Amino acid sequence: MYPVDLPALVDTDLTSASEEYLSSLESRPDDNEWFQLSQTSKVAITANHVRRLQLFEDDQPDCPLLALHPPDDPTQVVALYLHENWWHVDDVLRTSSNSRIGLISVQSLTERVIVFLLSQVVERSSQEKVLFSLHRRTESCKLLWRDGQAVGFYTIKHKGSLCDGWSGRCYLLPALDTVLVRRSWRRRGLGLQMLADFCSSFSAEQFLGVSSPLSPSMVAVCRSFLQRHEEHLEHLYEVEAPGGWTQRRNIWLSIQLGRYSLGINEESTPTSGETQRPTIAEWTRPH
Repeated sequence: MYPVDLPALVDTDLTSASEEYLSSLESRPDDNEWFQLSQTSKVAITANHVRRLQLFEDDQPDCPLLALHPPDDPTQVVALYLHENWWHVDDVLRTSSNSRIGLISVQSLTERVIVFLLSQVVERSSQEKVLFSLHRRTESCKLLWRDGQAVGFYTIKHKGSLCDGWSGRCYLLPALDTVLVRRSWRRRGLGLQMLADFCSSFSAEQFLGVSSPLSPSMVAVCRSFLQRHEEHLEHLYEVEAPGGWTQRRNIWLSIQLGRYSLGINEESTPTSGETQRPTIAEWTRPH
């Protein structure tokens, strides 16, 4: 079994277990434990090779996540401390449950850890910036499961939910906020699947949004979707929060007017470059 298949973690349990483990590690003598990365590679589990990761944007109360890194690259994450054990990052993204297939709403803390790994860790090299800002603790998300592993996710801003923690403004329509498909799973129509799932989840709404700015690849996904689902041509908008009429642009009209650049090599175009605000980052071409 993998971490996501084990009994659900509670924030306070993860915090106390992490703090106790880190304290014991700092007081431990030099007879180190080792974490086996492969048959030929291992990392010493020492306090110098462990760092705390901030899991949520609004990390109050604190919910630290312990990460193990190699001695020569403190920005790389090779394992996480969950359920009082070290788990390889790839194993945290896996499941042994046959019922986890397709798009499933995120409910547990471990599932939120998986969203964190996908958005902050596994899809970037040590030289790259993160694709997204941290998500909120209560962010509405769906994970996409294929062949026993998490291969992508998308997040939603619900109608009536707060735009931020200070202005008091609320979203005036549901908005697809962030999307990611793992590199090894791109060009398989998964971005199209997530956009279709989002639209069908809010079929009772007259207007739906996709958070601005749209990356060239997300424009391509929207174009393909709208070509197949003409009933959404007048109802899908690029939006800035909170989504009033002055903050909306009809996506199909913008495509027809040539306002977007679809890009030549979408595989190498990660985002618009904004990381302070969440942006759409998905590389699937339309079929």
